[in-house]
Amino acid sequence: MGGAEMSQEIKTYQNAVDIIKTAILQSQARAAKAINQEQLALYFGIGRYVSANTRKKNWGNGAIEAISNQLKLELPGLRGFSARNIKNMRTFYEGWQGLENQNSAVTTAKFTEINTNSAVATAELPSDNEIRQLRLANLPDFPLKEFLSISFTHHIAILAKAKVYEERIFYMKYADTYKPTVEDLEKAIVQDLYHHQDKMPNNFLATIPDYKQAYRAIRMFKDEYLLDYINVEELGMHDEDVDERVIESNIVHNVKNFIMTFGRGFSFCGSQVHYDKLGHDHWIDLQFFCRDLNRTVVFELKNGSFKVGYLAQLSAYLRILNDDDRRSHEEAPIGIILCKNADKDYAGYIMQDFKQPMGVATYKTADEMDPELLKVLPPKEELQRVFIESSKKEDEHGNE
Repeated sequence: MGGAEMSQEIKTYQNAVDIIKTAILQSQARAAKAINQEQLALYFGIGRYVSANTRKKNWGNGAIEAISNQLKLELPGLRGFSARNIKNMRTFYEGWQGLENQNSAVTTAKFTEINTNSAVATAELPSDNEIRQLRLANLPDFPLKEFLSISFTHHIAILAKAKVYEERIFYMKYADTYKPTVEDLEKAIVQDLYHHQDKMPNNFLATIPDYKQAYRAIRMFKDEYLLDYINVEELGMHDEDVDERVIESNIVHNVKNFIMTFGRGFSFCGSQVHYDKLGHDHWIDLQFFCRDLNRTVVFELKNGSFKVGYLAQLSAYLRILNDDDRRSHEEAPIGIILCKNADKDYAGYIMQDFKQPMGVATYKTADEMDPELLKVLPPKEELQRVFIESSKKEDEHGNE
């Protein structure tokens, strides 16, 4: 067999491997999804059963603990049925009991009528087809796909921390899209992502030709960022001592946390990125690349109130990036002014005359946050260590 024929045969085999591998991975994904749906159906049904008996006082005090202990005895190795988790199942059902279509025989899980003469009640679980066919009489726009895709622990985190229906729907979609850990999801809820998403003043619709891309960019950025790893009060600093370089250094040292506020698809390109244009030096504070938008995103940090001049500075940076740095397959860069505070209506009004896509957001540091947010802060010692390291590196660029 000649070299060309062998090469073609190897290529054919590799194509076959790729096809089979893709089929296996897709099958595994479908199986995992089906398992999650089955678990949610089971927990919803058990939650319904427990709710009916505890809320109507059919069971005495300590019933859930007794049931949990007996289950462990009769099913050795059983996991997920602690008393606490059974109560979570009740919370799950009670939070979403609107899922039950009272006009249809199809529900996510249903128990037979409770037989008061018997301690045994049997459960009837739905088929996969029934789950797919579920339509909600009371909640016609309910995101069923997202509901069935996220884990039970994510559901409990949402129900525990988000009390308003619209917020729960938002975080459900967020969890399905960005696949955060439960801890990251809880942090997003505590930081009130719901009320800050899609609110940043911007000119994206006027400057990004593809309206789908424009709306995607609008959804990606918040109007306020919580830099909870910067606590100037604990670091023993006064406001006048804190300049953009200190904030920038802390962000660089915690760049993973900063990127996670955007979601997936961002990569960090650098800080104080230098560009020389016609003999003039330009230094971009923070530069990222977003795969989902296929464009560079830059942040300019300002330790003060928004000023119109900041937009002019940012516009110049974006023009230079567009002319000298942008590759042929990439979209035009986006810029965000990140400042201490801003009249956002005014900022949104002014930036409409700029031709480069940009937005204005604000930030808070740890010492300004709600006490609930302080619970998720790193230790004081870690903050001090980051600041000391940041201070040492500040001198590398001098006052550039």
